[in-house]
Amino acid sequence: MAKVLSMILAGGEGSRLYPLTQSRTKPSVPFGGSYRLVDCVLNNFVNSSLLRIYVLTQFKSQSLNEHLNKAWGLNSITDTFIDAIPAQMRTGKHWYSGTADAIYQNLQFIESDEAETVCIFGSDHIYKMDISQKIEFHHEKDAVLTVSAIRLPKEQAYHFGIIEVDEEGRMIGFDEKPAVEDAKTIPGDPDHVLASMGNYVFKSKELQAELIRDAALTESSHDFGKDIIPHLYPQGKVFVYDFTQNTIPGEQGDAYWRDVGTIESYWEANMDLIKSEPPISLYNRKWPMHTHYPALPAAHFKNSHESNCTIRKSLVSDGCHITGASIKKSVLGFKCFVGQDTEIFESVLLGDTKIGKNCILTKVIIDKDVMIADNVQIGVNLEADKKRFTVSDDGIVVIPKGAKIGF
Repeated sequence: MAKVLSMILAGGEGSRLYPLTQSRTKPSVPFGGSYRLVDCVLNNFVNSSLLRIYVLTQFKSQSLNEHLNKAWGLNSITDTFIDAIPAQMRTGKHWYSGTADAIYQNLQFIESDEAETVCIFGSDHIYKMDISQKIEFHHEKDAVLTVSAIRLPKEQAYHFGIIEVDEEGRMIGFDEKPAVEDAKTIPGDPDHVLASMGNYVFKSKELQAELIRDAALTESSHDFGKDIIPHLYPQGKVFVYDFTQNTIPGEQGDAYWRDVGTIESYWEANMDLIKSEPPISLYNRKWPMHTHYPALPAAHFKNSHESNCTIRKSLVSDGCHITGASIKKSVLGFKCFVGQDTEIFESVLLGDTKIGKNCILTKVIIDKDVMIADNVQIGVNLEADKKRFTVSDDGIVVIPKGAKIGF
């Protein structure tokens, strides 16, 4: 395969994930006990043998930069790199005004590269994709742009770009985040739409020309979904890649993709990992999930004189120390300390957390560096919790980073 340049958009503010994004950018939010959200897309590229990657950062990027340096260094390998590129305001004193503008402000990296193909992917979705298969489809169709798509329920249409496609896979319609009642459904399937996954493969020269054209338009929002795709698809050179046709070595079953843009979807994606048959696997040796693992001892489970540890359907990361507690359907990140007779159910602990004795935590997301005293209950009385914490519409309680509760 000819050289491919990849650019990952990792500057998202992630306001709908607040307070998890209070002190970090959205792609840096911990996920699945041991990972960050950005690790998912990076593993897709690395496992697809695509190792020339720029990660474009912007808001609150310090923790993301630290993670990239620790986990994703490729400097010793010739002509391969995973480099973080901060917003440098090369075209003016303003932040990125849209996804297309983010690429345009870093256009010199594309112009100076000999790659004929450019991948542009987001960094806040949970899925596995052999991107080389999509690139092969892109070349077979001689497409200017190839957009990945997935079938989703119609009621979710307002979150995504909705696609119409002909028999050859050519895009013949596109509507960015339409109202549910206006969304075009899949022919013969009135309950589902074909949604853009927000990742793109471009011909390099055509991408450069399109970004320059769009940048000159003052009325443009400089966004791929709102501006670039609607301008390109009527020309007949935009094709749609069916994500369900992508295959991963060592895995079978339905294709899994989740946009973790909200507290609810973030919690649900973590809960997916602990199902009896998870829809996405972290344990496939043919598609390893790399990240930074700190130097920590293995998780330790200690029975007390009064209570035994009970761990069911949970992920518990290294450095955790659990004493006579009950952990059910939960995900614990690095270095969580849980005291005797505490019960944790359907919760996500991001790590570096100390929880006292006799606590009850139900459907709670706890950010890092949190300390909870003995006898604290969270998620049991939501009306009381709403006075102290962020509580989602679905009743998920979020404890912000560094909180001290019950002291």
